[in-house]
Amino acid sequence: METEVVVTKKGQTTIPARLRKKFKIEEGTRLEVVETAEGILLKPKKSIWDLIGTGSAFATPEEMKKELDKLREQDE
Repeated sequence: METEVVVTKKGQTTIPARLRKKFKIEEGTRLEVVETAEGILLKPKKSIWDLIGTGSAFATPEEMKKELDKLREQDE
C-alpha cells in the first residue's frame, strides 16, 4: 500500500500512524537512512536491547563493555 506524505521546508515529514505502529516506531526511535537505487529507505535502528546476547560468540565481555560505553556517549 502506498501512502503520500509531504516534506516541510526544513526537510521533515510525518510517518503515517499505521506504519509507526506496524514497525514499532515511537518517539525517540532512531531511524537509519539508507540510499537505495529506488530512493530512500528509513529503517529502525537496532537498540542495545535488541542486541543482547547476540554478540557473545564474537566479543569478550570487555569488548562488549567498550561498545556499550560508545553507545551511551552517542545517546548523551
